[in-house]
This record gives sequence, C-alpha cells and structure tokens, in this order.
Amino acid sequence: MIGPGKRVLLKGKDRHYFVRTGPGKLSTDKGTIDLENVTQAEPGQLIATHTGYDFRVLHPKAPDFFEHARRSGAPMLPRDIGLVIAYTGMNRQDRVLDAGTGSGIAVIFFGGIAKEVVSYESRPEFAEIARQNIREAGLDNVTVISGDVLGAEGDYDIVHYDMTISPEHISHAFSLLRHGGYLACYTPFIEYLCNVMDAATPLFSDVRAVECIEREMSRTKRGTRPSTRIGHSGYLIFARK
Repeated sequence: MIGPGKRVLLKGKDRHYFVRTGPGKLSTDKGTIDLENVTQAEPGQLIATHTGYDFRVLHPKAPDFFEHARRSGAPMLPRDIGLVIAYTGMNRQDRVLDAGTGSGIAVIFFGGIAKEVVSYESRPEFAEIARQNIREAGLDNVTVISGDVLGAEGDYDIVHYDMTISPEHISHAFSLLRHGGYLACYTPFIEYLCNVMDAATPLFSDVRAVECIEREMSRTKRGTRPSTRIGHSGYLIFARK
C-alpha cells in the first residue's frame, strides 16, 4: 500500500501527474481522481478517473524528481549527474560531500547509490526546498546543512561541487578526501573550468575535464533526425587524490 502523504507518479497513456496522496482531488481533462483512494493503492495498480480514464500509480524515481520536483534554480541535468556517478565510481560504500545543493536533485540521485551524502547549501531557503524534496524521495541517508562547505569536516570518498569554486574550495576538498577519492566539479562556464583545473593540478595526481553533448532524436512521419535543442549544459572536472 502506498500510504498517505507520499509522492507518486500517476501515469496515463498521454498524461502524467506528480502528486501527493491524501485528502484532496486531482482534476484533469480526463476526469477527477480522489487522492485519498490512491493511499490504498499498490505500486503498479491502475486508478480510474470518474470518466473511466486509467492512470497507473508508480513510485517516483530520481528522474521524476528532476522533471517534477519544486526547484530553486536550474539543477544539473541527469546526463551530467550520471557522469559524476560513473567517473567517480560512486557506490554504496561511499561517503559523499556535496556543495551547492540547490533543489536537491543531484543528491537525490547520489542518495540512491551512496552510503551517505552530506550536502551544504549557503542559502537557507534553498536548503529547505531541498530537504522537502529529499523527504519526498524517501531518502534517510542524505543530510542538508545550511552553511559554508568550507566548514565541513570528516573523511569522504567523493567531494562534489556545483557552485562558484575558489582555489580554497579545491584545497579544502583535497584535505577531506581519502586517498583514492575523487573531486568532481560542475560549471557552465569555461573560465571556471580553467580556474578549477589550475587549482587542482598541483594537488591531485589525475585531473581531467569533459563536456557531455547530448542529442535527442525526433521521429515524425517525414523521418528521424536530431532535435534542435542545445546540446551543451556544462563542464565537469574530475580530480583523483
């Protein structure tokens, strides 16, 4: 049973909605659903509107939070988050330090993989939005701290920054990382990429920078071709201690 106060994805043939179960109704052009009834549903069950249109009840996964969760700004795209996970080898043994929480989308992805995630957000209002999204994702291994990451202490396997990064941030990350651990930095601007690489190269044994270009395919009756969406989102710098 889903239970009350839970986020679910209601997915129809050509409609989908990200809702919270409990009191209230969801009104759509396909009819109305009593959200109290959804609390009694099982994941994968069909729920019909009053007009007979079926929605399937699904537990949301991290990409659903990227698409639907409340935002405080523009989060990293899943493709860039995926590169951080892949290039650092993030796994269930890892303690991850994150900074620049924003809406908490990246740490929702990380929390589904890592043993523990501690994330710093300097803006209290953003931190609270992230905490709400993390609670709704059902993650109890992710902690959001309102404050400056330069005050972070402890030992970590991965440090991830999605923020304006100074040389002091690079040296602080180096001091927190276990040997063999990774620093991963995201930036939309090439000038910051250069600054990070210059600061990291004297400290870390292996520094590399990448850009992930993604092209979505569009298929119509006329044919199939890449869409015209912009492929660039940002740059990623990885450094290993």
